This record gives sequence, structure tokens and C-alpha cells, in this order.
Amino acid sequence: MCDVSVVVVVDAEMDERSVNDVSETDNVIVSQWREMSADAKHELRDKIDETLRPLGLETVLVDIKRANNIALHFFCLSLSAVRSLRDQWRSRQLRDIVDELFTLLSTASDRVPVETLIWRVTENAQCFFNSLQGKEFSYILCTCNWLK
Repeated sequence: MCDVSVVVVVDAEMDERSVNDVSETDNVIVSQWREMSADAKHELRDKIDETLRPLGLETVLVDIKRANNIALHFFCLSLSAVRSLRDQWRSRQLRDIVDELFTLLSTASDRVPVETLIWRVTENAQCFFNSLQGKEFSYILCTCNWLK
């Protein structure tokens, strides 16, 4: 059995009706994430860890970056972690987790809802997920170079 390490990028777009200035809120969320990531004793760390706990032990949120919206970079340490994250995305549980995360990081008193959560699918990622249907794991590693 081979080990897998996959970075999954998910784009989050906030509900524009729920925040005064989406661009400013995006900036606050990203800057708070960077501040918290740099400070091991940051007061939000325990709350953030609790919020991300449903992702499991093999999926880690490694970065939040500003793109057109906010891009969240998850690092999955196993095939089951990728499948679980994908299932959470499909069931909208991941959107609820990101809602809560954004609310904590925005320092807003009200909830910061995510309107859409887009799983970025490249050609190689599509190959990966299509290959999961009844194929051997070693075959997936051979056909999808982004897993190497």
C-alpha cells in the first residue's frame, strides 16, 4: 500500500448580503489566520482547533489565501481523508465548518455565512476521483501525477 499526500483547494465565497464589505471581511479573515498561525499561543487557537476537529486527524487546514474569494488549502494524509473531505463538501458539512471558521477569524459579532464553496477540480483531480470507482489504488497513483 502506498502513502498519499494531497493538497485540496476549496474556494469560499461569502454571502454579500450578510457582511458590510466582503473584500474587507476577506482581508480580516486572511490576516487573522496568518496571525494565529504565527503565534502558537494565540487566543483563537483552541476555538479554531475545535471548529476543524470534524475534518479528522488526517486532514489539516494549512493555509487560507486571498484569491478572487478566499482559498482554503487542506492537506490530506490518506486516501480516506480525501474521500472524507469530499463527502463533507458534498453534504455541505464542510461549508458549515468554514462558516464557523470565518465567523471566528472575522472577529464579527454576527455569523459570517459562506454562500458557495467550490472544490477546485483540475484535470488530474478529476482523473483521481473518476479512478476511485472500482480501480486499484496503485493504478490511481500511476495515472494521476498530482499524487506523486
